[in-house]
Amino acid sequence: MRVAVIDIGTNSTRLLIGDAVDKSENQSGINVLKTRLVTTRLGEGIGSKRCLRQPAINRTIEALLEFKKIIKEHKAETVIAAATSAVRDAENQRDFLDHVKLKTGLEVRVLSGPEEAEMSYSGVVGGLKPDMKNPVVVDIGGGSTEFIWQGFGGINLESLRIGAVRMTESNLGLDNIKKLMSDVTNRVRSVGSIGLIGVGGTITTLAAVDMELEEYDPARVHGYYITRERVINILNRFEGMTLKERKAVTGLQPQRADIIIAGVQIVLAVLDGLKAEGIVASESDIMYGLFYRAIAN
Repeated sequence: MRVAVIDIGTNSTRLLIGDAVDKSENQSGINVLKTRLVTTRLGEGIGSKRCLRQPAINRTIEALLEFKKIIKEHKAETVIAAATSAVRDAENQRDFLDHVKLKTGLEVRVLSGPEEAEMSYSGVVGGLKPDMKNPVVVDIGGGSTEFIWQGFGGINLESLRIGAVRMTESNLGLDNIKKLMSDVTNRVRSVGSIGLIGVGGTITTLAAVDMELEEYDPARVHGYYITRERVINILNRFEGMTLKERKAVTGLQPQRADIIIAGVQIVLAVLDGLKAEGIVASESDIMYGLFYRAIAN
């Protein structure tokens, strides 16, 4: 079964096309054929007026039309399109979904915060088997951060409106970010010793920067462990740079340079809030979770 998954996020719009295979052939159960990422910044300015802006909508439509061509070339049998924080919070959500349907023919499903967290957890667990006690998945996006962990009553899901784009625009800073997530991090800590797994562009970018990858290599990023000390060092380095200098950093996509400081602040706030010494980067994320859902259905 060949499945195409589209993730319409706050900062980027992504595509994954793959074949479902037996896990004896591939640990994740997915033979990835094609991936694509376009920085569309759909959530640009949403923190102020709670409406998606037309230029951002146009950029997203362009990316989706490009993706449809790629999907057709690969002859995917099933196409799943999902939107997360930016669309979920937008007052003009219905207008956006209708416009996407009109221009691309795609029916986009808007995931709730808990549903987004559940899909992320499913994707991480399915694609990465961490050798750690009490794994906690943290998904840092452009508009929101999800915490998923095993509690006393089963799987716990929390979605906070704290993301790299949103925090860049609000300019709250590290201390305020810690306060915003303190209730959740205190709850997570109550389960005892934990191991952290991070998904999303901020985490994978941190891994790429730490390894100084001139060309992004998902195989090397997947499973890479970043210590708290290295996160602090990278944050201090970025804060001492101009935007132009950050754009030239090896391992950092130039399109992410303007939001990376807020993203790394979120990572450090998570580490400090959970009193963790490091975090494992995962390439398998919400897109894998959506893929598994399509197979199950």
